[in-house]
Amino acid sequence: MVRDGAQPAYDPAGHDGALRSALQEVRAGRWMSMRILLEQTGSWSQWTRRTQVLAATAAGTDVVRAWLAEEPRSVTAAVMHARVAVERALRAHREEHRRTQELWLQAWHACDAATRSAPHDPVPWVCLLALARLDEGQRWDEHRVAPPEPMLPAGPWGLLAEADKRDPSNREAHHRMLQFLYPRGGSDRLARAAGFAQWAAGSAPPGSALHVLPLYVRVERFRRRGAREAAPALHWAAEDAAREAQQAFGSWFAPCPQDERSLPDLNHLAHALWGALRFREADQVFDALGPYWTPLPWACRVPGGDGSGRRAVEAFLQARTRCRSAVRGGGRRRP
Repeated sequence: MVRDGAQPAYDPAGHDGALRSALQEVRAGRWMSMRILLEQTGSWSQWTRRTQVLAATAAGTDVVRAWLAEEPRSVTAAVMHARVAVERALRAHREEHRRTQELWLQAWHACDAATRSAPHDPVPWVCLLALARLDEGQRWDEHRVAPPEPMLPAGPWGLLAEADKRDPSNREAHHRMLQFLYPRGGSDRLARAAGFAQWAAGSAPPGSALHVLPLYVRVERFRRRGAREAAPALHWAAEDAAREAQQAFGSWFAPCPQDERSLPDLNHLAHALWGALRFREADQVFDALGPYWTPLPWACRVPGGDGSGRRAVEAFLQARTRCRSAVRGGGRRRP
């Protein structure tokens, strides 16, 4: 257990020590550890998470290009090439870089090639879903497919179905779909995103990370309008917020194996349970986090959105200390 007041660390690898070692090698320009790590990766969920984290670091290097030059027929290298290309395109889009269109098309071709070279892999389809958000006008046919339910908006449902076919309830695929929906739909855009999150969570099996999706929408809603709320604390303690937090705890955290829990999901759940005054459950989630944290959702509690700064860390520490004090002192959760 981490002692009260200990400063948390932001580490994309989290509890995955093997991934942390591979990332160090990637930063040094070496790819062999990355290849060995991915060859030893068992589940699709772990594969998806590791390739995503590795690509975020590799995108600033030429390490995957060097790997492909050495092993041009490597399927794993082709998937990582698609991952890196997508990461670069998304970064260019965020920075409004003049090469965004060019990088987008390069990434799409890399993903398309990966769907053929790795036909059973969900990651190339997850990558195509990530790129879909760049099509802000939904000009591409594959980005305005009719939804599976009438109350959901049109979108890249075919891409989501392909990822889901290969890895049912793939966590990143559904988060990419949620990110696609956020900017769309006018004044009801968050309502549509919330509808998607509830729909995905409602059909997810026990232990699935999709049960945490509604908590992300609640954070996004607060981020967009929290400063205008008369009583911000009520946003988190409201009956529906408490129900979402408790549902995620019972349906995801309790049955999910420890090594399958992602740091962002743990942080969102700890934050939601703390806000809902479910201190005993939140304390268990903080214990599972150990020494790690992620800037979101804690940054939404800081005026001005100091996402990676000291005040966001302080919000995390205050919540952790409050939950542990309530449990140790015999505090009772609100019924």
